[in-house]
Amino acid sequence: MTAASNPLLKGSPLVPFGSIGSEHVVPGVRRAIAEARDAVDRIAESREEPSWENTLAPLEAAGTLLQRRVAPVAHLVSVAETPGLRSAYNVVLPEITVFWTDTLLREDLWRRVSAAADAVSARPKFGPDAAKHSLRRRHAERTANAFRRAGAQLGTEKKDRLRELRVRLVGLEQRFAENVLDATSSFRLIVRDRSRLAGIPEDAVRRAKARAEAAGESGWLFGLDQPAVEAVMKHGRDRNLRRELYIPYAQRCREGEHANTPLVARILRIRDEIAHGLGYEDFADYQLEERMAQTGSRAMEFEEKLIWKVRPYWKRDVARLRKRAAEAGADPLEPWDAAYFMEELRRERYELDAESLRPYYPLPKVLDGLFEIARRTFGFTVERRPNSDVWHPEVEFFEVKDPEGRVAGYFYADWFPRPEKRPGAWMCDLATGGPQPDGSFVPHLAAICANFAPPDGDVPALLRHRDVCTVLHEFGHLLHHMASRVEIPSRAGINVAWDWVELPSQLMENWAWEEGASHLLSGHHRTGEPLPGEIFDRLNRTRSFMGGWSMMRQLAFATVDLSLHTELAKGLRVAAPGLAPDDGDDPDPQGERVMAYATERFRRFSPSRAFAELHPLASFLHVFAGGYAAGYYSYMWSAVLEADAFSRFRKEGIFDRETGRRFVDAILSRGDSAHPGLLFHDFMGRPPDLSALLDRELGPPPEPATSTSNAR
Repeated sequence: MTAASNPLLKGSPLVPFGSIGSEHVVPGVRRAIAEARDAVDRIAESREEPSWENTLAPLEAAGTLLQRRVAPVAHLVSVAETPGLRSAYNVVLPEITVFWTDTLLREDLWRRVSAAADAVSARPKFGPDAAKHSLRRRHAERTANAFRRAGAQLGTEKKDRLRELRVRLVGLEQRFAENVLDATSSFRLIVRDRSRLAGIPEDAVRRAKARAEAAGESGWLFGLDQPAVEAVMKHGRDRNLRRELYIPYAQRCREGEHANTPLVARILRIRDEIAHGLGYEDFADYQLEERMAQTGSRAMEFEEKLIWKVRPYWKRDVARLRKRAAEAGADPLEPWDAAYFMEELRRERYELDAESLRPYYPLPKVLDGLFEIARRTFGFTVERRPNSDVWHPEVEFFEVKDPEGRVAGYFYADWFPRPEKRPGAWMCDLATGGPQPDGSFVPHLAAICANFAPPDGDVPALLRHRDVCTVLHEFGHLLHHMASRVEIPSRAGINVAWDWVELPSQLMENWAWEEGASHLLSGHHRTGEPLPGEIFDRLNRTRSFMGGWSMMRQLAFATVDLSLHTELAKGLRVAAPGLAPDDGDDPDPQGERVMAYATERFRRFSPSRAFAELHPLASFLHVFAGGYAAGYYSYMWSAVLEADAFSRFRKEGIFDRETGRRFVDAILSRGDSAHPGLLFHDFMGRPPDLSALLDRELGPPPEPATSTSNAR
């Protein structure tokens, strides 16, 4: 196969997904790595005085090109994995890791980068090109720091060890993700008795029937995909059925063929050794050094401050659930009861059934409304475009234009679950474009993925209101990417601190809760009638319902994540110093210790020990395979920022074009061109205020706790 015939190397503006096969992966990625390595060699071996033009700029170009060629492969593994694709990706993944690791550990390159960074920093900070030089200074500093944080300054023996650890870590994280996918797609629960499905929405029942028929079974077949699990957990009246599905879902990858328990300790220990070898106290300090929180202790202080404020509301919510469970004869409250009784309480208190809203939220209408919000508020227009070169026939393709009418970028949308697709919802940047030195503009490229309940016959996909929030959330990430006007890709779009990246996405969710936007986002799939105002009022009042429970859940995940990468990792280091992670791919026998530790830490946030014991650590993709290691706190950190930022939209108008323009100019378009704290101040004119989030999510203060509640 020649390079010219490999679709990964075509260099076209869009990705020819329909042409990429597993046979293209190994030769294509290896060729891309070889070309990137040649470019790095030329930079490192240059005899010219190190400068922006001969060192930092070509290094950035080489890395950007390689990333663009590899990104489609990583994306396909998450949305259309086949045995051949998985095998090919696992061949090249260590090679990709070795390239990046070796590049950052090269002493000759480190010397040139360091000297070039010094030269850039020495340039005048004022004058007609001040903005360009400011961006270059930030990039130079960040690039030099990346080499330092990688270990470029260390001796040969320590570099060799870091290289070995990083390659092994990437492999373990990939295996973790594969196990979650396989465990999710392989589970089958077959129900033979129709009466056991009482309460479950009819469309979910029909999907279960169709799945059973496709599998050659009689009855109804439920898997662990999110639409199926949620339908049973929130609406299934059969308590045993809820338990039969909840336990396998919560305990995915605990044991058996797809067990991740043996991997978690080794992943934690490798991360800890990497951080410790680079001179950091722990992995949290290493990860957060260049983020807004800066240190693990500061992130934990932030979490503890919120826990203290949220706990009274959480105790109130736990007491409500326990009382309802007892009234229903389900005492004690079990983990598979919480969502069901929460939904019952919501229906009673607000006379609102979440399922009854779905006919008002057909996916095409939600998308059209979202695009109209983007046009009115931020000036961006979105239009569907034909594109058959996609990875699945259900995938949609869109063009985005900026307020000046220029094509800002394109994106793919993949909304529905499949066995070969990983669970959850996400946005990924396939290519970062932006303004070029010659004055031209290269469009950005991205994808949005989710796992919503699919269309049912002639009925389009109908979303829950929470799903509407998810669509807006991922579009917020997309807009952050598409609006970028930063010339250096590594500093552009969503390439920002992880405790800043969720600000645009979480801010977009607010429009789903605004009555002025409701008529845009809703329209009954039969009549076109928008959600009636009286129903929307009731929906809006539910926003802070069980807010203590919801916030404490997020705080639990974040706090346990930080504890795993600080306290527990140090304990593993001290307890078994001879068990260094250098013995091939053998699992670490201390995996059960990690699981037990997590149970004890989750206990603080759980109504009972049963809730804590069914924690999802073995399938926690965000932390063990999704890049949020020691960084899950980012969701709450960003929530504080976005709730405060949205208060300006509430004050000046949710469609106010001037406010939207300021948000684009101050935040969306600027990527990592300046410290995020400065960008926030540029938009709000002051530091962030915590009160907006608490008022919105928690509502009025609870009644003083009584002695009848034993919630911890």
